[in-house]
Amino acid sequence: MNIIRTTAIELTTIPAIAYKQKLASGGAGIRILRLDQDAVAVFTIERRTGEVTPYGIVDKSLFPDEAIDEAIDVTTGLPYSSRGKIKVTVFEEKKEAEDVEETEVEKIDMVDSEEYKAIVERYTDERGKLNYQLMNKDFIQFASRSSTVAEMVDKGIDSEEILLFIVKSRATFISGKKESLSDKDVEFLMETLDEIDPRGAFKELNAHIRRMLTKK
Repeated sequence: MNIIRTTAIELTTIPAIAYKQKLASGGAGIRILRLDQDAVAVFTIERRTGEVTPYGIVDKSLFPDEAIDEAIDVTTGLPYSSRGKIKVTVFEEKKEAEDVEETEVEKIDMVDSEEYKAIVERYTDERGKLNYQLMNKDFIQFASRSSTVAEMVDKGIDSEEILLFIVKSRATFISGKKESLSDKDVEFLMETLDEIDPRGAFKELNAHIRRMLTKK
């Protein structure tokens, strides 16, 4: 079974690897696996603030706060993809990391969509992380020159609806598709991008839309 997660990054604070993973309850979580012993810690991530909450019991002697902070830092911005299970070495014996059932998401999965893959390919930097500043700049440029966006602003259309139109239009163009995603699919696409950086994938674009509405 493929798991919706990021690449695994080795930590420097403790002998462990960490990756971000989709949760069945919605949103994302961080999974940390010790390499020197059979120990795992899972944390849920609050979408808007980026704060983490332990998912079950976490032994702080094995997973100190500095290791959790590092895991958050190194996985922020890493894009999701469908990946197989990870094989790690513990006491020089290979074992397969078991991913918990929370990865079986009932919501529409946009990670394998052409639109998501095209956005990741276009805006991923040399560190393998999504460059949100570049993505927002591109989307803002489109919003500034779009006659449809200008008409929506003049009519006082809600900012969320304008954001939906902009993301739908850019995702269609970037992926080279002739048909646009449904509004619901675009909402899931934005939610997935938000999970990669919980502080908001389109924060600058949202601010730009609000400024446009204020000036109308």
